[in-house]
Amino acid sequence: MYGYLADAVVLFHVLYVAYVLVGQLAIVVAAPFKRFWARNPWFRFTHLGAIGIVALEAVMGWRCPLSIWEEKFRLWDGQTFDSDATFLGRMLHNLLFIDGMPEVFFTVLYISMMVLVVQGLVMYPPRWFRIGEARILPA
Repeated sequence: MYGYLADAVVLFHVLYVAYVLVGQLAIVVAAPFKRFWARNPWFRFTHLGAIGIVALEAVMGWRCPLSIWEEKFRLWDGQTFDSDATFLGRMLHNLLFIDGMPEVFFTVLYISMMVLVVQGLVMYPPRWFRIGEARILPA
């Protein structure tokens, strides 16, 4: 049971990373063409918040809660990453984590991504929320 929860956590972790990476790629490609969704404030600010959390964790030296939860679930299930984890769990875990790289590499990577996201906000600013405006549709 806990092994499946660990797999679910690592899947969510991969989706979180994909949201940041693919989201930034989509913004860089679509915003110059004035695509409506590329300037959506909900998308842009949640995207900034997602990488902001990761960069803050890196700068402060905090471990990612998703990594901690995955490890705890695997420990509670008696699993190791090498042999007992499911195929999907091993594959997704190996997709996220690179063995042998120093921690400073990842810190620089996360901060660089944060700078890139902020640069995207400056170059292609989001539309601002329209509060109180009623849209009148033509008949």
